[in-house]
Amino acid sequence: MKTTVKKNKKDRVEWEKLENASKIFPATSSNKDTKVYRISAELYEDVNPKNLQEALDLTLESFPMYKSILRRGFFWYYFEKSNIKPLVEIEDENPCSPIYIEGKKNLLFKVSYYMKRINFEIFHALSDGTGAVWFLETLVYHYMKINYGDEFGEKLDELDYGASISQKEVDSFWKNYTPEINKNRIKKEKHPFAYRIRGKRLEENKMKVLEGSLSVSELIKLSREYNKSITVFLTSLLFYSIFIDMPINKRKKPIVISIPVDLRSYYNSQTARNFFTTMNISYDFKNKSSNFKDILEYVDQEFKNSLTQDKINLKLARYMKFEYNPIARIIPLAIKDLFMKIADKINDKKVSSSISNIGKIQTPKDFETYIKQFSICVSARSPKITFCSYKDKLLITFTSPYIETDIQREFFQFLSNKGIRVEITSNM
Repeated sequence: MKTTVKKNKKDRVEWEKLENASKIFPATSSNKDTKVYRISAELYEDVNPKNLQEALDLTLESFPMYKSILRRGFFWYYFEKSNIKPLVEIEDENPCSPIYIEGKKNLLFKVSYYMKRINFEIFHALSDGTGAVWFLETLVYHYMKINYGDEFGEKLDELDYGASISQKEVDSFWKNYTPEINKNRIKKEKHPFAYRIRGKRLEENKMKVLEGSLSVSELIKLSREYNKSITVFLTSLLFYSIFIDMPINKRKKPIVISIPVDLRSYYNSQTARNFFTTMNISYDFKNKSSNFKDILEYVDQEFKNSLTQDKINLKLARYMKFEYNPIARIIPLAIKDLFMKIADKINDKKVSSSISNIGKIQTPKDFETYIKQFSICVSARSPKITFCSYKDKLLITFTSPYIETDIQREFFQFLSNKGIRVEITSNM
C-alpha cells in the first residue's frame, strides 16, 4: 500500500509500510549482528568505478524502492522515498558492516568495489537474497554493456527485467494471506532450545569470512550417489560437521539448523522485497544415529514434510497473525521493539546455525568470459553458511564472529575426502 503524504505546499512524501518479514530487522540489528548481507561479482579485470556508477544509476531506474530510507513512526517503521543519490565507493570496511543506523537518513544499501570485485550490500529490511540477486544481475548487466559495449556490438540482447516495477514493489505477504485458515492450526510452532556454538569472538565485532570454491558438477555427482539434492546434502553435512566439533557433554541438546525458504515459487510472486519464511530442522544426536547417511535420510524427509503447499500456507498465516492482531496494532513502536528484541534473543537460543541457498546466478552468455564468479555472505552471531553458483562454480561461504574454524575445516575436509577439489580463501 503506497501513500502520498502532504508535507508542505511544494513537497509530497511517498511512503510505504514494511512487509511482515522486514519488521524485526530494524528492532534487532546491532553491531554484533548488522542484518546486512553482501553479494559480490568477481571479474577478470579491474573494476572501472566511473562505469560502475553509471550502471548503478541505470539499475535504480528499475528498482526505485531501493532509494528509500527507513523511518520510525509511532506504531510501525516505514519506508520513505528519498532523492539521495547513492555513490559507488572503494571498499574500505569489513564485510556486512552496519548500514541501518537509527535516526540517520541514509539509504539501506551500498555498492563498492575492490580491484576486480563488485560488492552489493543491503540491509535485510529492504529485500531478501532473491531480490538482491535480481538487483546485482541488473547492475552487472549495465556495467558489462557500458564497459565492454564495443566488443558485444549489436548481438547483446536487451535485459529482460522479468517483472514490472509495480510487481517488484508489491507486498506479497499481504497479497497472498488467506485469513480463512483455521485459527487453531496457526498456533505458534514450538521449538526446543538448541546446542549453541561457542568460541572466542573477534575484536571490534569483525566477522571471519571463509569461502570454499568447488565444481557444481562434481558436487551434483556426489549428492546423486546418495540420491539427494545439493541443498539437502550440504545441510546434512553442516549437521555432521557441527556434531564432530560438539563437546560430548553438550549432546543432550539437539542441533537445530534454520533454512530460509523463498516463497515466490509457491505463490507466483515476482516481488523484489522480502518474501521468505524459514524452516527449522532439529537433530538429536543423543538419541539418533551420527552416521552421515542416516542424517541425510532424516534431513531429506524433513524437507519433504515441511515444503508442502499446506505447510507453507500455515507459515504465511503465522507470520500475518501478528499483523492483524488489533492489540498489536495500537502498541507503540518503542514497546514493540522491546518485545521483538526479547523474542529474537529467545529464538536465537533455539537455533545452532543456518544455511541458505541463493541458487544459480544468471547472466547473458556473452558475459561469461568477463565474470569469474559470484559469492554471498551474511552477518552472523554464530557460524552460518550461504552459497550460490555461477556456471560450474559453487561458492560456499562460512561467516562467523569467532576465531575458531573447526566446523569449517570438518565441512570442507569431508568434501575433499570424497574427491571434490575445494579452493579455500579467507579474509583473515
